[in-house]
Amino acid sequence: MENLWLLLVNSILLGIGLAMDAFSVSMTNGLNEPKMKFCRMSLIAGCYAFFQFAMPMIGWVCVHTIAEKFTKVQPFIPWIALILLLYIGGKMLIEGIRNKEENETSDGEKLLGFGTLIVQGIATSIDALSVGFTIADYNTIEALLACVIIAVMTFGICVGGLVIGKKIGAKLSNKAAILGGVILIGIGLEIWIQGFLIPVITA
Repeated sequence: MENLWLLLVNSILLGIGLAMDAFSVSMTNGLNEPKMKFCRMSLIAGCYAFFQFAMPMIGWVCVHTIAEKFTKVQPFIPWIALILLLYIGGKMLIEGIRNKEENETSDGEKLLGFGTLIVQGIATSIDALSVGFTIADYNTIEALLACVIIAVMTFGICVGGLVIGKKIGAKLSNKAAILGGVILIGIGLEIWIQGFLIPVITA
């Protein structure tokens, strides 16, 4: 029972930590769609939660199967996140500056496409592959439970981020896309610095 409580606490803390990038991106999406309905918010948060469940689980499987090859791929993870978020954030920033009207509703809200949502989900969760090492000692059931808890925490935190973003976005109007782009670029740089630059400096 004590081990179960320890697993639950660790998983909750992991979920909170891993969800921070997705929370920031959720705020960005809320900025761009101040009138977003709850069903759409659930879809977006659910997408992030799915990837936050899948990535640690994939990492766990890799540790137990192809650990050596997975270790070789690890250094590229921050670069992948950086490139994806620079692309999305840069595109949003340019569109915000140019004030493009395409892909807008009649109210002027930027609609988040499914493809962009998937890329965001991958970019904000790919660093969670490394969690596979953290939970390497778990058996299959324990690993699945930990990943489910991480996903649930991510869902709740991202819904909160969307709500906050909506409230801010309603006040910022057309400037929301510019702020959102800057936030995404900042997240990409933060992931890259933590995952690549800091280990290099401290090596």
